[in-house]
Amino acid sequence: MLPRELLLAIYQQAREEFPNECCGYVLGQGEEAQQVRCVNVMDKYHRVDPQTYPRTAATAYMLDYKDIRRLDESLGSERPATVIYHSHPRVGAYFSEEDTRAALATHWPVDYLVVDVQEDEVVEALLFRRFDDERYEQIARFDGAPV
Repeated sequence: MLPRELLLAIYQQAREEFPNECCGYVLGQGEEAQQVRCVNVMDKYHRVDPQTYPRTAATAYMLDYKDIRRLDESLGSERPATVIYHSHPRVGAYFSEEDTRAALATHWPVDYLVVDVQEDEVVEALLFRRFDDERYEQIARFDGAPV
């Protein structure tokens, strides 16, 4: 599914950006899969308009418009985005209501990886896939690492 080296790179990003949520996506599949790190711009939007964006990067993520455009363009390429990932600092790996709402709105044919990152380790990562018009279900679990 996701190569261990790719997971470790995602885990490293989660630790580097802790205590904020990290985000990005994966191009391609298998051993050819490539991580694309994205910038979590949630704090920027929160500072400008806290009424519309009440959450910060500590509890939410938002991809920059340029990253969204590149991800969207990849879907028609030979190496499309296959996974969008983000971390959940200190709260565990789960697909939240907000995650579900945002994923359903895009209609992108990708899976979603959520990384459980704590102060001194990544506990695990869970992979979710869309199964109908209203829900995502876990399809895989990956062991974490003390990064």
